[in-house]
Amino acid sequence: YMGRRRLLSHIPREKRDVIHKLQVRISDGATAFLFAEYRYMVLFCIGMTAVILLLIGPTSAGWVGAVFSAVAFLLGAVTSIIAGWIGMRIAVFTNARTTLGAAITGPSGYVAGFTCAFRGGIVMGFALTALGLLNLFIGIILFKLYFESDTVGLFGCIAAYGLGGSSIAMFGRVGGGIFTKAADVGADLVGKVVQGIPEDDPRNPGVIADCIGDNVGDIAGMGADLFGSFAESTCAALVIASTDPALASSWACMMYPLLITASGIVACVLSTFVATHISPAKSKEDIEPTLKTQLLVSSVLATGAVLAVSLLALPSSFQMYFMNGSQYEVKNWYCFIAVAAGLWSGLAIGYITEYYTSNAWPPVKELANSCTTGAATNVIYGLALGYKSAIVPSIALAVTIWVDYNLCGVFGVALGALGILSTMSVALTIDAYGPISDNAGGIAEMAALGSNVRSITDDLDAAGNTTAAIGKGYAIGSAALVSLALYGAFLTRAYAQDNFGHPVHVNIIDPRTFFGLLIGAMLPYWFSALTMKSVGIAAMEMVNNIKSQFETHPEIMDGKRDPDYDECVRIATDASLKEMIAPGMLV
Repeated sequence: YMGRRRLLSHIPREKRDVIHKLQVRISDGATAFLFAEYRYMVLFCIGMTAVILLLIGPTSAGWVGAVFSAVAFLLGAVTSIIAGWIGMRIAVFTNARTTLGAAITGPSGYVAGFTCAFRGGIVMGFALTALGLLNLFIGIILFKLYFESDTVGLFGCIAAYGLGGSSIAMFGRVGGGIFTKAADVGADLVGKVVQGIPEDDPRNPGVIADCIGDNVGDIAGMGADLFGSFAESTCAALVIASTDPALASSWACMMYPLLITASGIVACVLSTFVATHISPAKSKEDIEPTLKTQLLVSSVLATGAVLAVSLLALPSSFQMYFMNGSQYEVKNWYCFIAVAAGLWSGLAIGYITEYYTSNAWPPVKELANSCTTGAATNVIYGLALGYKSAIVPSIALAVTIWVDYNLCGVFGVALGALGILSTMSVALTIDAYGPISDNAGGIAEMAALGSNVRSITDDLDAAGNTTAAIGKGYAIGSAALVSLALYGAFLTRAYAQDNFGHPVHVNIIDPRTFFGLLIGAMLPYWFSALTMKSVGIAAMEMVNNIKSQFETHPEIMDGKRDPDYDECVRIATDASLKEMIAPGMLV
């Protein structure tokens, strides 16, 4: 179904030219935004490199350690940038092809449209995961040429790889998020509410900016976000393992965190054949179950792969240390359980997210029914469902942390985070599928391909909204474990520097600790306030421009004049880049 001739044969040439023109507009706009954003990122990387050198150089690590840490930071940052770029390029090349696939007459339109969007997500997901793993491994090999048997020094420096990835992810997520939400709100408010025209109507000046936002925010931003979590969790596990003599003496043991991700990639490759060859979606009812099956199949296969890796790479038992200074025995199957606990808690988070966001289940149906009594009851009911949806995931994460720590200490918590991210390739695949399908629907509407094609793309997009939420659930769940793993790695490294002579104690009722806890608990609210205000400012500017275009040029509504799409793209780009600075500096 994906052959070039098959996709083009049923579309008149003039329609193909329109689709190509729209695809180029979206691609050029997304490329221009990312290049503009990357200029800010380059300046940030230069500044952070200087900070790393100045902070680490005077310490016991010395200037050599500072230089290696700075190199690892830059490697992580560049990898994150490339990961986001790959995701965006794949998405903008796949969206038009998905539209063409959905335009095939009959049930084949579902198969072709779904398969094209899904395969685009596959390329993005596996390219990002493999690139992150490869660059980290290459960095470790090169650093080892200097550090040789000094695993503590080696992995202490390589930990900056995670810092680089997460720093760039923050800018990508904030900048891209402000762009996509400002464009989405601006285009919908004026188009649907004020002018009464359909979503993605070509007469709407903000429609191209809306499509671009899906790629730079939900694709490039999410890709960089999950890469940051992967890099941080892997580096945390490596730092903790490097302080243990039993693990540090074996190269296979030290590479165990990387082997978890590698085995997960293999499991995810096998699972994708279910959706592309064994049982592809052939109707509206098949789309969501097919995507959800990917999570289950990949989790089952990854469980077996991680078991094999745990038994082969780790010794049958080894000694580690709790934070209170006591020594304890860890068996290799303990590590498997720690990874599996994270893996299956991630699956539970994905399924709960699907339950609360899919229109096939009661929560969304009840929320839709609340709209009959007005917007106020809808907002109240929606907030209630949002709060309620956090209960099961929080319990799943709490159980995972308790099990992992009791089995393997803070090393187990890091393994749990890697467990959630072991199926990251599939999580990214189904996450990218959503924005690709959304763009395909927009292109179909703007190219006037007809209600049948739009109906197929809407069905693909409806499932994509749910899968995008699942991807965000994975990102949030893994971030919770990663943050705890990073803190554990910090304490482990600090403890190791005392040669296990003095236990590390953290007293939460100590005035200094309690002061820090309160300030830290406040920061997410401050950050959220800044980003939400930024979206509001950018959206207001977008709304005013779109309204101005309609008022100044009434012939736009008659289809006699093309709206100025580029002006809306420029507004969203300038506003998002300007407004992302304050949240970025806060973090």
